[in-house]
Amino acid sequence: MTTDGGSANAGTRGGLFATTHWSVVLAAGQEASPQSAEALEKLCGAYWYPLYVYARRRGNGPEDAQDLTQQFFARFLEKGSFSLADPARGRFRTFLLKSLQHFLADDWRRAHQAKRGGGKVELPSDSDTAEGRYAVELVETMTPERAFEERWAMTLLEHVLSRMREDYDRAGKARLFEVLQDFLWGTDGSASYAQVAESLAMTEGAIRVAVHRLREQYRERLRAEVAHTVSNPNEVDDELRYLVQAISGAQ
Repeated sequence: MTTDGGSANAGTRGGLFATTHWSVVLAAGQEASPQSAEALEKLCGAYWYPLYVYARRRGNGPEDAQDLTQQFFARFLEKGSFSLADPARGRFRTFLLKSLQHFLADDWRRAHQAKRGGGKVELPSDSDTAEGRYAVELVETMTPERAFEERWAMTLLEHVLSRMREDYDRAGKARLFEVLQDFLWGTDGSASYAQVAESLAMTEGAIRVAVHRLREQYRERLRAEVAHTVSNPNEVDDELRYLVQAISGAQ
């Protein structure tokens, strides 16, 4: 699988990586460099919440789910799961979920009895807000696997949006982005182009051009991010369709 930034030790930008997610995992398993370890820690932090959701849907209470997710990632970062890492096996989301399932099946008692917060690795997570998000977002009939898939898709989309927001902010166009992002998925419920143009002191034609560019940028960024999580470039289109289905099913 190709990458868009060279070695797996490349730095991060906006919480996303300049290499494929698979490359980050494999490099961290093979090298003891601070760069690869930091990249993997940030990667785990980015996808902490979807796995927390899975643990909750498996019947664990909020504190137990937090403990289990944190202990899983602590073990993961200590390279306990790298022996299972194999891009040829499929998508990165599938690898992470199967790794968590294996952890829950084999080590639940150890993780459940561990002192809370006792992991060796301090991992950035959504633990302070996770349960509030969970209560609002999830429906009772959703299976653990379906809940994980939905939140994985939403997390990926949110990462892309955050990265674009940072780019616009650096360019001094934060206000433009905040107004135009409502048009990314259509105009239903959004102000009209004319209204937005008036609020930003721009022409309606300029707003249409800006929206077109924003949508193009978003599609390109999303496609690149999806490419990071699959083992073959030919799988990108299928994974994009999966994302759309996961989000649509949640609405």
